[in-house]
Amino acid sequence: MSFKTDNTDEIMSSINITPLVDVCLVLVIIFMVTAPLLSDPAFKVNLPVARTQEGEEKEKIIVSISDGEKYSVNEVVFKTKENLFSGIDKALSASDLKIVIIKADKNAGYGILTDVMAKAKDSGAVNITIATEQLKKRKQ
Repeated sequence: MSFKTDNTDEIMSSINITPLVDVCLVLVIIFMVTAPLLSDPAFKVNLPVARTQEGEEKEKIIVSISDGEKYSVNEVVFKTKENLFSGIDKALSASDLKIVIIKADKNAGYGILTDVMAKAKDSGAVNITIATEQLKKRKQ
């Protein structure tokens, strides 16, 4: 048996790109993991389910109501209803379109929801909408 050996001592002139590809893949994974964290709301709200259409993107005021004693207007958190109402006043006075979207937790009481709707109307809101999750279509 004869084995052929290559005894040429040539210098490898190409660049090894394997470490570059590894670093790029790690960066892609990091961005994929951190991207959803950037759009988290101030607190979690479980929306009720209804048949809805997607709304247009306009300047709007988003009022969030949790099932506890947490309230927010455009991601600014308030601890009391009185502070929430003054936040709604300020947001509506600065808004041109006067559109209010209420994201109330499905376990939140109707009392706070009606109070917020009345306050928004008294503050000059033209359009008041209650946010819901879309119903998932059943497979036939």
